[in-house]
Amino acid sequence: MSSSLKIAMLALVAVVAALAGMWLARLQAPPVEPESRALALEHATVFPAARALPAFELLDQQSRAFGPGWFTGRWSLVFFGFTNCPDVCPATLATLAAVRRELASLPAAQQPDVVLVSVDPGRDTPGRLAEYLAFFDPSFTGVTGDAAQIATLAEALGVAVIIGEADAQGRYTVDHSTNVFLVDPAGAVSAVFGAPHTPDGFAHDYRLILNRIGGSEA
Repeated sequence: MSSSLKIAMLALVAVVAALAGMWLARLQAPPVEPESRALALEHATVFPAARALPAFELLDQQSRAFGPGWFTGRWSLVFFGFTNCPDVCPATLATLAAVRRELASLPAAQQPDVVLVSVDPGRDTPGRLAEYLAFFDPSFTGVTGDAAQIATLAEALGVAVIIGEADAQGRYTVDHSTNVFLVDPAGAVSAVFGAPHTPDGFAHDYRLILNRIGGSEA
């Protein structure tokens, strides 16, 4: 099976899983009064003080330089993962693609960009990231590069990364945090979205955070 076909199948499975998860979450969740839901964050946490990003130098999927300055002037959702991830990563990316669709009614400047930071730079080349992300949303940005630079960024955000032992065929997996981080237009980390990630819950929290720290009427 070709690499492209494998990615396409993973993406399809992830989309189905995300939709099934959303459906099950709605079935299992207790009724919530519209007013109380509008006032409360469901899975996100806003930091009392935004956290500045460290200095780092990486590459995006087009092999262009990518550093802290990229985040200035935009809202961004940052997720750490890798293209060989069998489940969590494709499911999260499918959810984030659905979130962007749910937020399409916002002004362009308030719609979040999505950034996947690879925790497996040994295998995730810029070209591999470009091919992989295209199956979810062509607007997504993939980031890879020097492992030490990625570790600097991950440690600053409290992202745990554990690379497993390779098997006889050289295959290995990478355990990592599943949180999604919100970087504000000042280039600082303002909030974190914890699992479980569902498109409607994520979009709901994002709009509330815009109102609270962005001063918008989202």
